[in-house]
Amino acid sequence: MELPIDYAGLKTQWEEQPEYMLDPYLNKKHSFLPFLLPEEAVKMDDELVLQLLAQRFGSSALQDALNPSVVIPSPLKEHSDPNWLKTVNMVGINIRTIGGYWEVIKYALTLPDAQSAIHLLPIWEPGVVSSLYGMASWNLNPEFFSEKLNQINGQLDTVEKQLKVCINLLHLMGKSVGLDVIPHTDRYSEIVLANPSFFEWLWRRGDTIVDHRANLHQEVEKSIHAFLVDQGPAVAILGPTPTVEEFFNKLSEDVRLRWLFGDVYEYEGRQNRRIKLVDFLFKLGFEPVPATMGPPYRGLKVSTKPEARTTDNAGRVWVDYEITQPQPMSRVFGPLTRYKLYERKQDNRDWQIDFTLPRKRVWAYLLDKFAAFCQKYPFDFMRGDMSHVQMRPEGVPTHPDSYYDIHQALRQHIRQQRPWFGYFAESFLAPPNTMAYGDETDHLEASEAESTLGDLQSMVVGSPEFMKNFSWYVKLGATRKFAPNFTLMTADKDDPRFDRFYLAGNEARFFISMFLTNLPSYMGLGFECRAPHHLPVPNEHYTKLYVFHLDDGPKSTKGPYIWGRNGQLFYQINRIRLEAEKLLPELQNQEVEWIWPPAENNKLIAWTHGPDQKRLFVVNLDLSVPQMSKKIAWGDGGNIMCRFSTHRQQEIRVNKATEAGLPIPDMLPGECIILEK
Repeated sequence: MELPIDYAGLKTQWEEQPEYMLDPYLNKKHSFLPFLLPEEAVKMDDELVLQLLAQRFGSSALQDALNPSVVIPSPLKEHSDPNWLKTVNMVGINIRTIGGYWEVIKYALTLPDAQSAIHLLPIWEPGVVSSLYGMASWNLNPEFFSEKLNQINGQLDTVEKQLKVCINLLHLMGKSVGLDVIPHTDRYSEIVLANPSFFEWLWRRGDTIVDHRANLHQEVEKSIHAFLVDQGPAVAILGPTPTVEEFFNKLSEDVRLRWLFGDVYEYEGRQNRRIKLVDFLFKLGFEPVPATMGPPYRGLKVSTKPEARTTDNAGRVWVDYEITQPQPMSRVFGPLTRYKLYERKQDNRDWQIDFTLPRKRVWAYLLDKFAAFCQKYPFDFMRGDMSHVQMRPEGVPTHPDSYYDIHQALRQHIRQQRPWFGYFAESFLAPPNTMAYGDETDHLEASEAESTLGDLQSMVVGSPEFMKNFSWYVKLGATRKFAPNFTLMTADKDDPRFDRFYLAGNEARFFISMFLTNLPSYMGLGFECRAPHHLPVPNEHYTKLYVFHLDDGPKSTKGPYIWGRNGQLFYQINRIRLEAEKLLPELQNQEVEWIWPPAENNKLIAWTHGPDQKRLFVVNLDLSVPQMSKKIAWGDGGNIMCRFSTHRQQEIRVNKATEAGLPIPDMLPGECIILEK
């Protein structure tokens, strides 16, 4: 049956002939539900989803997966190292865009085995402006709780149980699952307020930072203790207030959290109590030092710009901070604060970090927290947020020790129990001394990352910048210990600034991500049907604007995420997925052999896979000019067929090779083809 290639037609096809569309999945002909629009997938009938999973994987296996006390083994359990991350195709999911953990499973039904890794954006309680990357606590975000999942199974009555079952189901479906490891929190998170010594503080009066000495946290601890003496414990049964020393050094963190904020499931009560404590500290002038990005990282002052003042609902006037001697990429993230991983030189008089003195108690705290989390919820890898941060002015040390990088340390720590656990780094491979001191590639190797995000998603396909970086990424993958991703679109950066990168060439992006098997790839949810925006569209069409939540202003959203309705792109991506289903089992263990590698002056690229070189993959990365009358040194003089084209479904004739080479069929702008002997 010939399928429609427009959005409405595909939707109608599923509505009118669901049995026909479901049959290949149920009979294990395909590993996913081809041509099922994601917007429709997340709205699928719950009973139907359960029936699909039961028929595909067995009723007993499904019941085990739906039991939060059962752990479904990872599909990676036989791996002895995390090298699989260097070639995996990953999909990033911002759960807020689709609802909850049950909708993650529904969306995953649209993903083939070829896209086998799922990266879940942060899943903890969010902080200011509900930012997912501003952890307010170690508790899970209650907004991802699914009433539907609770109705399916009455014992799934907490968000914690639902996350366990979500990972179980993804593992059952053959997907690995990753979490975000964030080396910072919301500035006034429960974590900060229960552990002031783990963070850096300043004391501000008006527009002046009065004090930022190394041990200022001791004054903060006294102030928090004074708050407790005045207000009493959040839970009345806890008894008399301990001394400052006892409270911060003798009591466990869990007990301190109950004293300060109350019981975990009293969400509103905890929020109100935290607001009171924040107000108390704010009036005293104590603030955690905000996180920064880009050299020189250190040295802060209060911004005197008129727009650098924000008055909140309680009348508190907050200020923005600036780097005192900024460089082009210097940024200050006002809502966030970093863990204080090292001591300071000269009592922090000049904002200098002493990297020879790691604060081992803080390191141990973070390693234990994340390791316990991955023990409770069996994640397979981590995305290291802000992996591009390298603050040593002299660059990457020649012999990094075990306290070089927190992501490196965590990777090593968790691998003791889960040897396949790997590290996917968020770095953009910027030039040296731009976003990090020294060379980012050296930093990634020193921190033992398996792969990194890269920045191809922020470049127009076929542009000189794209071709230059694509060529470099290919070389990095062949010569470095980490592999850069061929990233299509990130899960946290889809906003109007990026519209121009997705006007054309998206089929080529996806084709390369599937068949260039020696590099990993990353696709943010929504790429597969993202509409071209020649002008900005309403905010609800961008996944980035659901990383936080604002009710007013230029970044506000007024309702749920609106899926793109680019049916033609979605149709072509599913054709590529189906072709990948057929070919990748054979290709994945073969070396890529470049014949026409990417280069600034070469937009027609071609590669094959050894040793038999049975197929040739050719992509025209010029989005405006066709490629005509090209010949390539491939083929043995026998018959060659064109088995696939992204732009044409009719037969494409291929002439036989001559001494001058094999004539490549004339290729349309952005077209991708597969030739086969």
